[in-house]
Amino acid sequence: MLSRRSMGLLVWSLLALAEGLLASTVFAAEPTSPPFYPDKTRLLVWRDAQGKEHPISSVADWQIRRAHIRANMELVMGTLPDASRAVPLDVRVVETIDKPGYRLRKITFAPEADDRVPAWLLLPNDDAWEPGDKPARKPAILCLHQTTRQGKDEPAGQGGLSNLHYAQELAERGYVTLAVDYPNFGEYTFDPYARGYASATMKGIWNHRRAIDLLQSLDEVDPERLGVIGHSLGGHNSMFVAAFDERIKCIVSCCGFCSFRRYYDGDLAGWSHQGYMPRIREVYHTDPARMPFDFTEIVGLLAPRAFLAVAPVEDGNFAVAGVRECIAAAQPVYKLYEAEERLAADYPPGGHDFPPAARERAYRWFDKHLQAPQ
Repeated sequence: MLSRRSMGLLVWSLLALAEGLLASTVFAAEPTSPPFYPDKTRLLVWRDAQGKEHPISSVADWQIRRAHIRANMELVMGTLPDASRAVPLDVRVVETIDKPGYRLRKITFAPEADDRVPAWLLLPNDDAWEPGDKPARKPAILCLHQTTRQGKDEPAGQGGLSNLHYAQELAERGYVTLAVDYPNFGEYTFDPYARGYASATMKGIWNHRRAIDLLQSLDEVDPERLGVIGHSLGGHNSMFVAAFDERIKCIVSCCGFCSFRRYYDGDLAGWSHQGYMPRIREVYHTDPARMPFDFTEIVGLLAPRAFLAVAPVEDGNFAVAGVRECIAAAQPVYKLYEAEERLAADYPPGGHDFPPAARERAYRWFDKHLQAPQ
């Protein structure tokens, strides 16, 4: 007899597999309007087409609300592109730099036609293989940068703030890491709107999903042990890609989110420019009460995967009270899966930063949930 936890995880795994199969089909049209949820802190209810609420008491029930959350995200971000947009990754090595403990490779790859994303691939020394070698497979982590002109260079340790060199530090710890440029940062120039995207956010999700494709294609990477980490811009982009990609098993977001009503007292203008989601301004008038989704729901959507939020108590961008609100809202969902230990938050002192002790906890979080590299 399977335990409730085992049964929940089995149902989730089967549904995740079905989701992966659906991802290979066409999603060209905008999603039909899912129900609107006025109170996005109450996750264990789902609404039917008439707006009537129904209680959620099982993992199977939760899939209804989960599908509504993703569909509501797509109303704001635009539809996730269908698989026909993907082209061969065509990874090209631009340069290779030997560093103490790891090898640093600047690469580019093709997420779609007529587009190349610059990135840094960091390979621990025992994974700095030569042709014909069969390196041991290790966990890999996608590392997403903050709002900085340097883009991918900062997490890769090639400039910027030392507290944000997490791709480098994780490589030194034995992980394969990949740091990529977000559209119009670093060396990457791309107009998502000219290519049919409704938001730069969805273009970022597409590119980051292709980055996961790249990691899974590497001989030295265990394709079942994948994580993502980011600070600020990278913090919420880590959550966004994980919301649309079940292959990601462990997520760390530092200074990346709070509930919309707690973000600058509910003024969502900062989320509505061309670098994010213009529909927040054009359709939802930067009003949290009109928004189809919130971060309370995104955290719940990540269940039962391992999620750690790092939220310094004096962060001026993302109010810590709004982070606590999201964690509290998602706890019943994790409890539904009997996976409460996979949801955690760290509230260190200080402002919008990723201090050493918090980074160490994040790295141990990956060690625990992806199994530390040998």
